[in-house]
Amino acid sequence: MQKILGRYDRVDLPELGLQSIHAKIDTGAYTSSLHCSKAEVVNGNLEFVLLDKEHPEFTGMKFIFPQFEVRDIKNSFGEVERRFVIVTTLKIFNEEIITEFSLSNRGSLKFPILIGRKILRDRFVIDVKQKNLSYREKRNLQQALKQNKG
Repeated sequence: MQKILGRYDRVDLPELGLQSIHAKIDTGAYTSSLHCSKAEVVNGNLEFVLLDKEHPEFTGMKFIFPQFEVRDIKNSFGEVERRFVIVTTLKIFNEEIITEFSLSNRGSLKFPILIGRKILRDRFVIDVKQKNLSYREKRNLQQALKQNKG
């Protein structure tokens, strides 16, 4: 059965050490993207820093991915951008999904993560009147676990 997602939510990227990061659900976008302020290839590896200094979850931690792709991806204005693409795990509704993210500078945008329809297809139904459904379920579960311990 497909879960319902709202127009935005909070998601985890466990392999990147990020939890409860704001993500916009965008059925108009095919691929998902992740805010990256700096990315470069060094000795054949992709090195990048996620988010930027203004973001509350910014750690400044450098990630090194030996496996990555470079692809031409259309942005929201229909312009083609050359972007790095990585594969990592997205956790939403306590489900871990291995998926691709393009790295792009989303610093001027409200949401550092954009979830595209490649992830959404056959998993979620979108209700634009809703928001943070996965995050609320996660928070309620954490509160229930705390109460059971106490």
